[in-house]
Amino acid sequence: MAVSPVYLQYPLSIRIVSPGKVFAHEEISVEAASVKHRVPALAYAVTETAKPGAFRADLAKAAGVPAGPLYGALKRGETIQLYDGRIIEGSQFVGPAQPGRKVVYSGDTEPCQAMVGLAAGADVLIHEATYAHVDALLAKRSGHSTSLQAAQIARDADVSKLILTHVSPRYERDQETSLDLLLAEAREVFAETELAADFSQYEVKRVREKV
Repeated sequence: MAVSPVYLQYPLSIRIVSPGKVFAHEEISVEAASVKHRVPALAYAVTETAKPGAFRADLAKAAGVPAGPLYGALKRGETIQLYDGRIIEGSQFVGPAQPGRKVVYSGDTEPCQAMVGLAAGADVLIHEATYAHVDALLAKRSGHSTSLQAAQIARDADVSKLILTHVSPRYERDQETSLDLLLAEAREVFAETELAADFSQYEVKRVREKV
């Protein structure tokens, strides 16, 4: 049977990646880790670069630094000299760096320690939950996770929020084993759990350190 060629209307490039850092930018980095599935599979962590700490104008004022360009220099962490000869280090007037947000996506995987390591401290973990735990044998046979196992990964990785995805279509709300059951059994282990849904939006808020 002849196969007709496909013509794309946009450029397409294919890149083969390996575990480790696969992308780095001044604002974000992407790390990949090998996970456990029937075929080679990767999970990904997208981490935002830490932001500089907040400038403490109150401390600068108390130190006698006149407002204006000198504030900008201190905010950048520079060393300045005041009119009276005093040397002022900018680091004394800038709060701790604000950690970047971290979102982790599992892809297809059985529960594995690699996911715990990759997701450690993440703001959001998006983890597959193909089966309810009553079907754990099916999950094991097919190289997938149950909702309870995904919750255990979230708990062990100390993430802030878990979003369950890749749920088998066998679970419908009008069946005895439903989406409600998957969510309930996950929340027994990890309360901050949601089910992914088409077109849903989730805000990943920046956690700011107290000064």
